[in-house]
Amino acid sequence: MELFRLKRDIPFMRFARSTIFFSIAFIVAAVALLATKGLNLGVDFTGGTVMELGYPAAADVPGIRETLAKSGYHDAQVQTFGTSTDVLVRLPVRPEVTSAQLSEQVLVVLRQAEPQVELRRVEFVGPQVGRELFEDGALALLVVAIGIVIYLALRFEWRFAVGAIFATAHDIFIVLGLFSLFQWEFSLTVLAAILAILGYSVNDTVVVFDRIRENFRKTRMTDVAAIMDNAKTATLSRTIITSGLTQFMVLAMLLLGGEVLWGFALALTIGIVVGTYSSVLVASPVVMWLGVSREDFLKPVKAQADSGAQV
Repeated sequence: MELFRLKRDIPFMRFARSTIFFSIAFIVAAVALLATKGLNLGVDFTGGTVMELGYPAAADVPGIRETLAKSGYHDAQVQTFGTSTDVLVRLPVRPEVTSAQLSEQVLVVLRQAEPQVELRRVEFVGPQVGRELFEDGALALLVVAIGIVIYLALRFEWRFAVGAIFATAHDIFIVLGLFSLFQWEFSLTVLAAILAILGYSVNDTVVVFDRIRENFRKTRMTDVAAIMDNAKTATLSRTIITSGLTQFMVLAMLLLGGEVLWGFALALTIGIVVGTYSSVLVASPVVMWLGVSREDFLKPVKAQADSGAQV
C-alpha cells in the first residue's frame, strides 16, 4: 500500500552532516540535563503510600483528584482499580508523617466528599523497592540494546548494527532529556513506553536498512549516498503511513486517556517523532561514514573446479 510514488529520489544524505551534528548536540544536552536535574521519579521508584478505596457507586476520579488537590495533596495519583467503584490512590513519601497517619488524613478528606467511602487496604512501598525497580528497568534497557546489536549484526552487517544502536540511543536520550527538562513524572508506565520506543525505532530502521541492502545487491551503482537516498525515498510512503497511524492512536490516548495514561502516551508521542526522524536521517549516515560498500553484500565467487581432462 502506498500513498504516493516519487519519480525522483529525495537527497536525504545531502543533509547527513547537519542531522548528525544536531543529533549529537541533542544527546549531549540530554546527558547534561540527566546529570544535573535528573528525572522526576514517581512513587513507583521513590516509595510511598498506596491506598485501595471502595466507593458505593462509580467513582468520580477527576473529582477525587480535585478534592485531594484542594487539601494540599497535589502530588496524589488517582486511578480506578479493577472496577469503576474501586480506586487506587498513590502518595509519595512525606517525611513529617508516617504511612498510617497519611492514609488516615487522606481518608478523612475523601469522606468529607463521600461519607460511604471504604478503606480496603494500605500498603507502603519503600525506597529500596523503588531502587530495585529502577535498576531492573535500566538493566532491561541494556539487555534489549545488546540484543538489538546482535540481531542486526547477524541479519545485516556490523556497521548497520552500530548505526541502528546510535539512532535508538538518540531516541531514548531525547525522550529522557525532555522528561528531565520539564520534570515530567517518570513512572513505570513511562519506562514501559521507553521499551516500546526501542522496538518501534528499531523496526522502522530495519525497514530502511532492508531496502538499502536490497539496493546494494541489485544495483551496480557505487555511490553509497545515492543508493541510500533511493532506499529512503522508496520506503517514505510506508514510513508516513505507519508513523502517522501510530501517532494518531497515541495522540488519542494522550488527549482522551486521562492522567493514568498521560505519561505513557506523552513518551510514545515524542518517541514516534524522533524515532521516525532517526530512522531516516540518523542511522544511515552513521552506516555510510563507517565505510559500508556494495562489496560487503556480494557473495564471494567460488572458484570453479576444472572439469576438463588433463592432457
